Amino acid sequence: QAFFCLLLCIPWGSSCPPSCQCTERAGAKAVLCSSQHLEEIPKDIPRDVVFLKLDANSITRIPSNAFRHLSHLEEIDLSRNAIEKIDRAAFRGVAAGLRSLDLSSNRIRSIPKEALLALNAKLRLANNPWHCECALQEVLWEARLDLDSVQDITCHTAPRQEYVGKPLLQVLDAGGNFCSVRQRTMDVAMFVTMFGWFAMVIGYVICYVRHNREDSCRHRERLRALPSAQPRAE
Repeated sequence: QAFFCLLLCIPWGSSCPPSCQCTERAGAKAVLCSSQHLEEIPKDIPRDVVFLKLDANSITRIPSNAFRHLSHLEEIDLSRNAIEKIDRAAFRGVAAGLRSLDLSSNRIRSIPKEALLALNAKLRLANNPWHCECALQEVLWEARLDLDSVQDITCHTAPRQEYVGKPLLQVLDAGGNFCSVRQRTMDVAMFVTMFGWFAMVIGYVICYVRHNREDSCRHRERLRALPSAQPRAE
């Protein structure tokens, strides 16, 4: 925050989105749009921006390719908004260079894991009304989360009532596993499918054997009805 305050003291001669302040320091360009009542991400952000602050606004969604043209981005602050939806390709184009992404204090219940696992950035996801599920668990294990805020990723809703209100990390440390629920569901579905195929095969075999037995009985009856080919000797 102190770094951004220093940047405010230095004017930036290039174009700047309305309601934002653009500054530069030692070649690092920043666009500061904090607390401007924005409802969406500005479209006219300069392409060479390095630091982008969009915190404390009313943004509700991060659409696909929202930052794709900003190939120099290293830090994005989207904290304290009203974000509810994040598209799978929201951070396409900036994944390689992004170092920090702050999504804390929003209204995010779930997020496509593809949107975050492709990032090398340090993530802040605290203070959102998370629905604890497999995708969030995989993000927790595989993404680069900010260690100072990971304890504040809390289950607002969960498949089991006992997990509600607890930090996700605490639930997992206690042996909870949201991905195993999905695996059990898949196992049951596979078992039912295999049982169905097995029952069909058994039914086919039974019908085949019964049909052959009936044919054999009819054949024997026809043979009995035929007159004897050799007359009996007297």
